[in-house]
Amino acid sequence: MVGRLARYLRFVGCDTAYARGLDDTEILERARVEDRIIVTRDRALAARAPHSVLLTSPHLADQWKALRAVHPELPSEVSFVRCTECNGVLRPYAPTLDAVRDPGIPWDRVALGLSLFRCSDCAHVYWQGTHTARIRAQLARWAEEFSK
Repeated sequence: MVGRLARYLRFVGCDTAYARGLDDTEILERARVEDRIIVTRDRALAARAPHSVLLTSPHLADQWKALRAVHPELPSEVSFVRCTECNGVLRPYAPTLDAVRDPGIPWDRVALGLSLFRCSDCAHVYWQGTHTARIRAQLARWAEEFSK
């Protein structure tokens, strides 16, 4: 229900598990074992979870603001710490010439001298580009709206 929010939490460096395909009991157990807060739009699940945040809006901006209201310490700056795809840890990455055939490497970005980061789990490659700038602007807008 809140997959896009999970990605945004990863953008700012939060260790964020997304429980796809699990039933409520499995989610509760995973949260207990991993010491996680459950963020959900499911009222029944939130009622059963000792540590949960119930979101009422389907809109990402409203979800972000509601989460920040409950957890004001939530980071708000984009960081290259977590993979937005799988939550793996990102590491600085400098491809070697023997990786020239790897279609996952943005060689045009390498040529521009941009810093690259690679997920230690799924090998997805990241760099600061226009997408990062859009996300930073979005987070800044939400922070401004939240402070009003």
